Amino acid sequence: MIPIQETIIRLLLGAVIGGIVGFEREVHGRAAGFRTQLIVCVASVLIMIVSENYYFYIQRIDPAIRLQIDPARIAAGALIGIGFLGSGVIVKSGFAIRGLTTAASIWIVSAIGLAIGAGLYLEGIITTGITIIALVLLRKVEKNIKTLIYKTITISTLISENTEEKIISVFSDYGIYVHSIDYEKNQSTGELIYDFYIATRNKNVLKEIFSTLSSLEFIKKIRISSYKSNIF
Repeated sequence: MIPIQETIIRLLLGAVIGGIVGFEREVHGRAAGFRTQLIVCVASVLIMIVSENYYFYIQRIDPAIRLQIDPARIAAGALIGIGFLGSGVIVKSGFAIRGLTTAASIWIVSAIGLAIGAGLYLEGIITTGITIIALVLLRKVEKNIKTLIYKTITISTLISENTEEKIISVFSDYGIYVHSIDYEKNQSTGELIYDFYIATRNKNVLKEIFSTLSSLEFIKKIRISSYKSNIF
């Protein structure tokens, strides 16, 4: 059996580590924050302690009994359960998917808790350090990476010659890639409605292109909105 002092140390260390990771998530306003991560880590520690104690308990009953007991089986089941918990924080909004990092942090906090529960303190602490670096320091690096931004630009125009070509020419001038175009015609007003599905790495260019397109006389209405499809 695991000594009571050792059990207390493992549970407290799990609470501290879970709280550290959870605090970072809480600061950034994520659903699974301080308390959630702390509870997940402590629960994982307890699950691993129960697994070890159960193994020692069976051996103590009768050492002659040769049972094929794997203490890690309960822990493996815990990781599966944590996967369902992590899926609950993943939200898809239009093209964007939010919560993946939080879900991953829940999963790794659970794994750290299992390591601490198994008495692998060094491994658990090192993994915690790597996790904090990924969540805090690499966040700053990630902000400097120019990722693709997907938008839908809806434009209403009067029917005129070469309208589409003129609009696409403006996009080209700003280095915007047009992935596809949808068309709609309003018979009562005689207007053509274009939905341009675009991609760009420069988020500041959207304001400029909005101003440029608004200045064109043949354009009656323009709207830039989040991309709401999955064809990219």
